[in-house]
Amino acid sequence: MKVILQRVLRASVSVDGEVRGSCGRGFLALVGVEKGDCETDARALADKIAALRVFEDENGKMNLSLGDVGGSVLSISNFTLSASCRRGNRPDFTAAAPPDEAEKLYDLFSEMLGELVPTEKGVFGADMKIDMIADGPVTVPLDSVTLRGPRRK
Repeated sequence: MKVILQRVLRASVSVDGEVRGSCGRGFLALVGVEKGDCETDARALADKIAALRVFEDENGKMNLSLGDVGGSVLSISNFTLSASCRRGNRPDFTAAAPPDEAEKLYDLFSEMLGELVPTEKGVFGADMKIDMIADGPVTVPLDSVTLRGPRRK
């Protein structure tokens, strides 16, 4: 699984003009599920995001976590994080998990994260419009393979 975290002052997601999820100070999390990802990947990312210390303390040092600042997360599914642009100019998305598998793992990830910090989410597979105010900007890429090591065959 891959996640791009954008530290935000606020973010919301709309589908057909209706706000379906939002957060205040915290993270907009773009979540990509790839073939072979599993519950262990979801847990590793949820734990890391909840504990990540990228919010400034009283000395201006990035030293505080979401819990420390009373932050929240807006989780958005995003299969394009699995894009490969190695050949040609049109991205290849073959590394992305099939939609039914991806939705289950995305929902599980969002649920796991929600057990640790307040979390809302977008609508899987929908044409979503995101409104956000970036904070910093501070953008952090996360990959579950990097966090937990390679899968064993």
